[in-house]
This record gives sequence, structure tokens and C-alpha cells, in this order.
Amino acid sequence: MFKKLSLLFACAAIAVLSSCSSKMGAMKPEYFTVTPAVLEVVGSEVPVTIDGKFPAKVFNKKSVLTVIPVLKYEGGEALAEPVVFQGEKVRGNDRVISYDNGGSFKTKMTFDYVPAMEDAELYLRFVVNKGSKTYNLPDVKVADGCIATSQLYRQTAASANIAIGEDAFQRVIKQAKEANIMFLIQQTNLRASQITTEEMEELKAAMADIAKDFENKVIDEVEVSAYASPDGGVALNDNIATGRELNTAKFVKQEMKKAKLDGYVDSKYTAEDWEGFQELISKSELPDKELILRVLSMYDDPEEREAQIKNISSIYSEIADEVLPKLRRARITLNYQLIGRSDEQIQEQYAADPKVLSLEEILYSSILTEDAEEQREIFNTAIKLHPTDYRAYNNLGVMAYNAGDYNTAASYFQKALAANSSAPEVQLNLGYLELLQGNVSDAEALMALGAEAKAGDEALGNLYIAQGEYGRAAALLDGKATNSAALAQLLNKDYSTARQTIDEIAEPDATTHYIKALLGARTSNIAYVYDGLKAAIKLDPSMAKKAAGDLEFTKYLQDATFQSILK
Repeated sequence: MFKKLSLLFACAAIAVLSSCSSKMGAMKPEYFTVTPAVLEVVGSEVPVTIDGKFPAKVFNKKSVLTVIPVLKYEGGEALAEPVVFQGEKVRGNDRVISYDNGGSFKTKMTFDYVPAMEDAELYLRFVVNKGSKTYNLPDVKVADGCIATSQLYRQTAASANIAIGEDAFQRVIKQAKEANIMFLIQQTNLRASQITTEEMEELKAAMADIAKDFENKVIDEVEVSAYASPDGGVALNDNIATGRELNTAKFVKQEMKKAKLDGYVDSKYTAEDWEGFQELISKSELPDKELILRVLSMYDDPEEREAQIKNISSIYSEIADEVLPKLRRARITLNYQLIGRSDEQIQEQYAADPKVLSLEEILYSSILTEDAEEQREIFNTAIKLHPTDYRAYNNLGVMAYNAGDYNTAASYFQKALAANSSAPEVQLNLGYLELLQGNVSDAEALMALGAEAKAGDEALGNLYIAQGEYGRAAALLDGKATNSAALAQLLNKDYSTARQTIDEIAEPDATTHYIKALLGARTSNIAYVYDGLKAAIKLDPSMAKKAAGDLEFTKYLQDATFQSILK
């Protein structure tokens, strides 16, 4: 009887143990490898690759295992797409894992980044289904996260050279006044009717005006270009063109003397004006003009050209009447410069009465002072006198942006946009404001509209950083000594170029020095880490807290000097 009871208890114990062992055991961290080992933000996402290996004798034959990647951070967690596996005796369509041999898998995922993820941990959550029963295995931590260096694009955008509405002021403006003298066939003499035409009288008046207003107008030279039409033979036309040049130059010098204008007369002649002939034929309505143009392209010898064209008897008379007379000419070009106000004169006139100045001169005067209040006053004056021009509004917005007053900047940019809805500088700057808020898609749309602005490359470089396109950003910002370029090069792992860029930045700020410290951490240059952080924290004490939680500096957290810098 006793033996029977003992046997009964033994069978019951075996049954209990068998029942317990049928449950799947806890997973271990060494079953899983995460790439990257420390998670990193790329663009607005955290990409993760998990390689897993279930050892033999681990996966229950009758169970279904759902693996859920979970990124845990303060205040929340983010779940990625689950991966499902099943044992050999489960009927289903999921990946089968052998009990005897185990199995491996690879899965990729992305988490949408939020700033709180800077201090996050990646876990795997396991849910087991066996028949009608469901239970959880303990979560397993597999990685830390996140390195968020790419998110410094907001700081580099804040210190970027955003788009100024530039003035179009030119102190020296080149001018040209032109008149033509027409000649009769094979004649070189200047007829009275040709030296008293309306355009000739305007040319004479311009000479006199330059002579009188010598402080504001300066002559460069007078060009005389004389021509003969390409008919009648090369030797004859050479003599004709030479005579026309000499007589016209003599006339010009006489007129300059009358006007009391000193200057150089540069004269030249063209014996046979085939270029002018081709141009007139091209613009004409002659029925066989394509045939004539083909002759010009086929023959280089002038006499052969003339003979072939004369063979086109049907239209040669029209050429002789309508085209050739226009080529018997001399062109006189008076080249001179308009000299605008000097910097001192502009400043003096602005102080006396800005209404006398042009809009371009007013806008230009803003670069003649480094005083911010004076610049604001100048832009406000420009708005008062020229309210429909967008540039002063835009530039007041730029000043507010650079001062960190983004609401005021947005207000001015909207006023600039109302004045000119297609101004590329304004679109670009509004894109920067969106980028500062992390609205990358909106920033992209606006910056595309502002791509023609001079500051477009730096803006797009910051946009590419925000999108995780580090190579494109580095290429676009190459050669620019800015925080944006240094960050792009750092993220693109071009550390030698990043170091050179940092060293060349004319006015380094806290962001510059922080990027320098990050470069030091990535290249194991501890002096760069120390120097960068000291300078960054001196300019912006909040950088100490940022560095304390930045996983780029993990290996220095226990370093006494590092800790002292952060205090």
C-alpha cells in the first residue's frame, strides 16, 4: 500500500514538473545584438537593427512568441512593429523556430524621435501564447539611446546667416550713348543731314553735360566703328571704310572740343560688314533668306560670297535696296560713368533729409553703421518712405531672428511677404523659422521657394541635416566656415574637415564650442573635449546640463576634470 502511494505521488510530481517546464523561459540580453549599440537620431527618426538568436532547447514547440521592441523614456514609451515566431507544433504562418536547433532572425525598425528620447533605453517585450493561455516574459534591455547630435541643427539654424534683402546701390554706373552716321554708296563724306539728326544732337548734349557735371560724370572713351557694305570688292571697301573711320573720328574730336570734353577716341573700321549683313538678313522678311544664309555658311571667301548672292537674281535687288544701305555707316558710342554719392555724403544726406536719397541709398546706409538701433531706424525710415518694398521689413525680421526674438521676426517676415509674395529671401527665412520648430516638411516647402536667395545653400544644408542627409549637407556647405558646415561634417564623419571648419569660424559661439567638444569625444581628443565644453558653458551655462546627458560623452562621465567642468 505504501509503495503504491509513493508511486502515485512520484507520478504527480513528474506531471507538475512537466507542466511547469512547458512554459517558455525568460529571454536573455545576450540573445540579441542591436545596431547601433547606442541608438542615434537620424533626421527625425531613430533607426534600429536587431539581430536575434534563439539557442537550442529554448523555444517551446507549442508556443507563439511576439517580440515587441519598446523604446522607454521619461514620460512615455514608443512601440515598434512586433515580430512573431512560432514553435514547430503550432499551426500558423509565422516564422518557425526549432526547439532542438534554435533559430536566428534580423529585423529593422524606426521610432519617431521626440526630445525626451535623448535619455532612453531600448527593451524587448515578450508575449507568449500557448493554446488559450497568454503570459508575458520579463522585458529585456538591449540598448541605450539616444545620441541626438543631429538635433543640433536647430542651434546651427539659429546662428545661420539668413537671407538679407540686399540693396541695389551702385556708386559707379556705366552708361553709353550711341548715334549713327549713314553714308551714301561708296561715299566717305559726312553729310549735314547726318550730323544734325535727333540722336546726334542728343549725343552732343550728353558730351556737354558730362563736361559740365565732371564731379558726377566721368568719360571713359568714345568709340568709333566704321563699316562698308559687302559689295563692290574688298580693296574698294577697305578704302571706303578707312575714309569713313577717319572722317567720323575727326568729327567726334571736333564736337568734344566744342563741348570742352577731354577724352580718348578709339576708332576702328570693318571693310566688309558680313556679320551685320547676316544679322539683317536673319531678321528680314525676304522670301529666300534661308538660301542666302546657307551661302554665307558655305563660303568664307568674300568675293565668292558676293558672286553667289548676286546669282540669286530674284531677290538681289531687294537686298541692294533694303539691306546694304543700312550697312554703310559709322557708329559713335560715348562711354561714361555716373558717379554716385560717397559713403560720407550718403550719411550726411540721411542725417539732413533722407527723403532726398533713393531707396537703394537708404538701404545701403544700413551697412555703414554697426549700431543695431541705428540700423533699425534706417529700415523703419525706408518703410515709411517706401512702404511697398519688402526688403526693409525682411531685414528688420533678420535682426529680430538674430536676437532670438522669433515671434517678432515672424511678424516682420509676414509683412515682407505681403509686400512681395514671391521674394525668395522672405520664403527662405520663413523656412528657417519652421526648421527651428522642427517642422521639417514645412521648412522644406518654404526653402524650395527661397532657393534662389544668396543664403540658399546654408539653408538647404541645415535642412539636409534635419532630414538625415549628412553627405548632401556636407557637400553643399563645403568651404563655408559656419556652425552648419561643422555639424554636417561631424555627422558625416569627416572629422579632419570639421576641425578645420571649426578653427576658421570667425566668431565662434556656444554651439561652435559644443561641436568642438563633440568632435573631441568622437576622435578621443580629450583636450578638445575640455576646451570645447569650457568655452561653450562660459557662453551658455545651459550647455553643462546638455553635456551631462549627452551619450557622446559617456566615456568621460567618471572623469574628474569632465565633472568639474560641468559643475
